[in-house]
Amino acid sequence: MATVDITQDTLGQTISDNDIVLLDWWAEWCGPCKQFAPTYEAASEKNPEIVFGKVDTESEQGLAAAAQISSIPTLMAFREGILVFSQPGALPASSLDEVITAVKNLDMNEVRAEVEKQAAEAESAAEPEAPQS
Repeated sequence: MATVDITQDTLGQTISDNDIVLLDWWAEWCGPCKQFAPTYEAASEKNPEIVFGKVDTESEQGLAAAAQISSIPTLMAFREGILVFSQPGALPASSLDEVITAVKNLDMNEVRAEVEKQAAEAESAAEPEAPQS
């Protein structure tokens, strides 16, 4: 599968409707982004079961801000709707292959349990303490 352009309108559904989604956050003026593009495209051809999306940070500035993109290129990986990897910088093909293999091999029951644990910890940390009597 070739890469697909992701916009504010398509991001949520793309992530929710597919098991694994990789996102390449890039811009036309970015040299490292242009160097990474052929590697990313080649990986998309080798892994047709994965959605390889590209987000143009210039035309999707609000989306980039919401995703807290501060450096490009940035690669994100979602599995079953959960962000499981995010790293700025252009990866060599071997490292991209390692990320893809790791995402495919994740135990999603463990991942979901960890997400629930972190959410519960954040919720209890946000609760005010009961007054002492």
